[in-house]
Amino acid sequence: MGVVMKVRIPTCHDKPGTTQITEQADTHISVILPTVHEVDLFRCFFPVFFHSQMLWELVLLGEPLVVMAPSPSESSETVLALVNCISPLKYFSDFRPYFTIHDSEFKEYTTRTQAPPSVILGVTNPFFAKTLQHWPHIIRIGDLKPAGEIPKQVKVKKLKNLKTLDSKPGVYTSYKPYLNRDEEIIKQLQKGVQQKRPSEAQSVILRRYFLELTQSFIIPLERYVASLMPLQKSISPWKSPPQLRQFLPEEFMKTLEKAGPQLTSRIKGDWIGLYRHFLKSPNFDGWFKTRRKEMTQKLEALHLEALCEEDLLLWTQKHTEVETVDLVLKLKSKLLQADREHLPVKPETVEKLRTHIDAIILAVPEDLQGILLKTGMT
Repeated sequence: MGVVMKVRIPTCHDKPGTTQITEQADTHISVILPTVHEVDLFRCFFPVFFHSQMLWELVLLGEPLVVMAPSPSESSETVLALVNCISPLKYFSDFRPYFTIHDSEFKEYTTRTQAPPSVILGVTNPFFAKTLQHWPHIIRIGDLKPAGEIPKQVKVKKLKNLKTLDSKPGVYTSYKPYLNRDEEIIKQLQKGVQQKRPSEAQSVILRRYFLELTQSFIIPLERYVASLMPLQKSISPWKSPPQLRQFLPEEFMKTLEKAGPQLTSRIKGDWIGLYRHFLKSPNFDGWFKTRRKEMTQKLEALHLEALCEEDLLLWTQKHTEVETVDLVLKLKSKLLQADREHLPVKPETVEKLRTHIDAIILAVPEDLQGILLKTGMT
């Protein structure tokens, strides 16, 4: 059709919320899309936008959520909008933008013998209104019409009132939000509807609001986790890299009094309760594992740099051949690890270490040189 699309599939090393666009001029490219799932956030949230903040909490906490919609495109867009609303925090649980009775997990998700899993489902089949009635949080949306009129303020409905897919749009749950509702954002969006502000502009306002809310929530966690990193002076080239300190929930809670979300957010409420709940969620587990891996890799990289700064040749002259061989094998293993795990090491550090290894090998007897050159990579 004459349209060329250049695609870069995100990798596991990409940070969530960042876009990797190559800045090269390509005359063949007709369209550049920063991301394929940037849905019209306001249009998706419009039927239930009085409850936007509560839905943000439910997604943040990895609660089981069902979106009942009239069509696959509306269910998909709404599920993607929900997953997106906690950006730049990555949603670590499963989500199915369009779930049907033919999916292999159908029995697992509809059984009443166990609690529903941490997953967001988008469904259209009226059959689900009955089979998923035991799920704790259900969002029922009507047609996603262009946002013309303001929805009347709908109260959160009780789950027992959800009998069929003909039920009125709204949020069906008995969940009590931890945070007080931010009336300012609701007024701002209502004013936008009255002034016929374009949906794209409304989405920008809503996206910024969610982003600031998530950042206010995550900054205290980032700050505390950064404090678990050992001091650089404790890194010795001749010892294994030091370990990160343990994450202690109660110690973290104490930091919130002086450096909590109140520094950046005007929203009042039970932030402590929200953090306690979050620390037990899959999203915290995934986020903390990612941060711990990044920090451990940073420690490994700093350890490599510390080794490079040493006069390794002088060290070998004061130690036995066996210890020298052991050092060379360890250094080669470190280089392999740096390459395999994509450690944040400067290229010059790697080069310096290779030079060190070559110099040590040349200094040992010839019979040993042959063995060391064959072992591993230099």
